[in-house]
Amino acid sequence: MVLRIDKSGRIVLPKPLRERLGLKPEMELDVQERADGLLLRPVEQRPSMREIDGLWIHQGAADAGADWARVLRDLRDEHLDSVLKA
Repeated sequence: MVLRIDKSGRIVLPKPLRERLGLKPEMELDVQERADGLLLRPVEQRPSMREIDGLWIHQGAADAGADWARVLRDLRDEHLDSVLKA
């Protein structure tokens, strides 16, 4: 398959290829430069916080302006509510 780069530097992927790969509009792609060309991969979307063995673990970068004190307070409140209801 041959693709063209337009004057603005954009590459259009044919619709059958996008559908086969599950690529959607506004989806982010990671590009890696290789000796033989470029490799494009969808950026893996995963939550920034994850519970592992009862502990909340932050993965990745925090959102700008994240209010961690509020996040922790909300999590503690949720946990306390679940313990009191049990």
